[in-house]
Amino acid sequence: MRQAMATAEVGDNVIDVDPTMEALEKRAAKILGMPAALWTPSGTMANLIALSVHLKRGDRFLAPRGAHVLTNELGSAAWLAGGMPDPLDHDAGPGRPTQNTLAAAIGAAHGPYYALRTTLLCLENTHNAAGGAVIPPHEHAQLLATAKQAGLKVHLDGARIWHAAVSLGVPPAALTVGVDSVSACFSKGLGAPVGSVVAGSAHFIEQARRMRQMLGGGVRQGGVLAAACLVGLDRIGDLPASHDNARRLAAGLAEFGWRVDEPETNIVLAGVPDLPMALNWLSSLGVLALPMAGKVRFVTHRDVSADEIDETLRRIKNGSAA
Repeated sequence: MRQAMATAEVGDNVIDVDPTMEALEKRAAKILGMPAALWTPSGTMANLIALSVHLKRGDRFLAPRGAHVLTNELGSAAWLAGGMPDPLDHDAGPGRPTQNTLAAAIGAAHGPYYALRTTLLCLENTHNAAGGAVIPPHEHAQLLATAKQAGLKVHLDGARIWHAAVSLGVPPAALTVGVDSVSACFSKGLGAPVGSVVAGSAHFIEQARRMRQMLGGGVRQGGVLAAACLVGLDRIGDLPASHDNARRLAAGLAEFGWRVDEPETNIVLAGVPDLPMALNWLSSLGVLALPMAGKVRFVTHRDVSADEIDETLRRIKNGSAA
């Protein structure tokens, strides 16, 4: 990946075109089943760009409870995009509302002039705070149908869409059918140091490019970063190993009495009586984890081996880093 970055062909991606960046955006758009795509420095910026394009100030948007756009993007959806967020309960499974819950939240098509206008649905696949939970294609289609029937646009936060696709055994484009925009991340499971993408129609990307510039996301010789993202796309086939390692970790923790569910992808959430104490204890063992949804979140990725999972479990079992 560093070799690709060092030898990348570059241009000025603000004034005209950086050839490596252009190649990445075209390839990402094709993989995601969208007409066009735009590279962004981060997934948070990609989501913010999409919401800023889709929403008018004061518009209400819906997202599954605990979605990244609701809880992990510093309120930028409300502060900068001007949207009024409203969470949907997970009554279809982790990270997934039912059609009925969505329809009830949308409400009547025509309310009084002073009522909130609901104009956007944001889905997340996989759902980070639900433990990397996957939305299968048939449920995606049902939610899309309900949203579209009510006249809503749909943005998919697909930061980990590569994991969802691998878990389900389908191409990523099968998980974006019908959406107006989708974001995807190169710097998580795919291992690039920087970068996400937001994709949609050519008109949407034209608007998105202007918004990216407003947010300071335009870069000059961006091909240096895009080259790493291209290498990341070549590694989608490596993701099952991180899913296997997550299941290996979850099974080991369950044997020790930890409250864990079997992960669908590469995120393991563990319930503990005292979250700060648990995190401090793990840190003392040299095991790094973060809090998420009131639980300990472990994430496996391409730089974590099965042997390191076993070593992690050994340290937790023995209560020692030695």
